[in-house]
Amino acid sequence: MVTGIDFSTLTFGDALYLWLLIVPGVLLVLWIAQVARRRKDARAYQAARVVPMRERYTWAGDLAFWLSLILASAFCIIALSRPQARVTIIRKAGADIVILQDGSASMYVTDVKPDRWRRSIQFLRTFADALSWKGDRVALAIFAHTAAPQVRLTKDPNSFFFFLDHLGDHSPFRLEDNPTWDTNIETGIEWGVKLVEKDSELFGKTKNPKGFVVITDGQAWSGNVAIALADARRRKIPVNVVGVGTVGGGMIPEPPRADGTTPAASVHAILDRDGLRQIAAAGGGEYFEIGREADRDVAFRIIESVRRRAVASVEAQAEESREELYWQFLLFAGVILCLGTFVLKERAELWWQAAGAAAAVLLLTSAIR
Repeated sequence: MVTGIDFSTLTFGDALYLWLLIVPGVLLVLWIAQVARRRKDARAYQAARVVPMRERYTWAGDLAFWLSLILASAFCIIALSRPQARVTIIRKAGADIVILQDGSASMYVTDVKPDRWRRSIQFLRTFADALSWKGDRVALAIFAHTAAPQVRLTKDPNSFFFFLDHLGDHSPFRLEDNPTWDTNIETGIEWGVKLVEKDSELFGKTKNPKGFVVITDGQAWSGNVAIALADARRRKIPVNVVGVGTVGGGMIPEPPRADGTTPAASVHAILDRDGLRQIAAAGGGEYFEIGREADRDVAFRIIESVRRRAVASVEAQAEESREELYWQFLLFAGVILCLGTFVLKERAELWWQAAGAAAAVLLLTSAIR
């Protein structure tokens, strides 16, 4: 958003054309002389005529149109000289959001439909739709015992949706692998911090506020989690937590045996709501829960909470640049010329005005082509 133009910094790209202003300057002097003569003749005419009612004469008559024509030509010459000035542009802050998706065995539980994993992916699609993607960047990692980065911070929604399409049915961590049976939020947060640091190292620091979104069904509180959260808070990165599942929980399906049979489920997993709230509070973020309110509402609340952490000062988000102002002067010329037509009374003059306008449109059309 352009907040102001500093006309004290006005310069011209082709200043040589400014010499042409001599022509409208001379015409303006002649116009003033004509107006003075008209006023003199009007006063003499009023003194010589004897009429029952006092006659009134406009101060310039049809000469007002010629004044508009002179001013319009002057503005066109200024536009031809390519005026430039310094402008201040306020950029609306985007957001850098790192999504940490739980991919552990408990995400296979079906206490929410169709299961916790696929319900989380549905939420991520809604979350991506809620982003403006104009300055916003998103990264995605999946964690269980270890973290598996999927998408680095990107402005490209196609890349993000591509990975969601390939992660839609099940977690990349297999039930047959022992690490899948451990939910390690600490590792996910540590990976998110490293990703933000690496992005700054490669592409430089940005003014976008940072935020983590952890989507999980819970983890027992530990000192290691507290250390990871403290590290994120020290970098001013809030950790928002989105819970998925129910407090009643469900059974985690067992992986099939080598002979093809599937043993009965023996591990019961619930949504650790209290633990997740504790993690969100320690991380300086908020706790949300899938299913308690509309996914889009949750997404908007998370995005806005991250954006509110942008630097509030205008100076920090203001960018200065030089902008071409020729189109403003062309607009002034057109407006003044149109206003001048209102004082015309003779049909011939109106026809000349219409012919001039048609010629100008033809010239502009040919120039664009």
